[in-house]
Amino acid sequence: MTGKAKHAKSGEKWSQDVTERSDALDLEDGVFTKDDPAEIARSLKRSAEKSDRRKSDPYRSAISMLTFHINRSGKNLAADQRKTLEAAKDELRKLFGKETD
Repeated sequence: MTGKAKHAKSGEKWSQDVTERSDALDLEDGVFTKDDPAEIARSLKRSAEKSDRRKSDPYRSAISMLTFHINRSGKNLAADQRKTLEAAKDELRKLFGKETD
């Protein structure tokens, strides 16, 4: 059985499966539903730094997972939550010292 068929049968989308069961990061439950961009960023940073399964550096893993979630949510993501998640990207950059001035 292919991955797609498995997910179609269970009603679960493959992107949800990636977010919930990623081999790269063990995410805190509800991390993408938080209202505070700094809290989201801190949680992603903790997850990325703690993971020994990620394939790239912690910053890259954290920003990739956040971007993946934003992109896969698409039109289903409320405008205010999208704004919060985009702000979390800026917070991640600050936490990892990747700010561009």
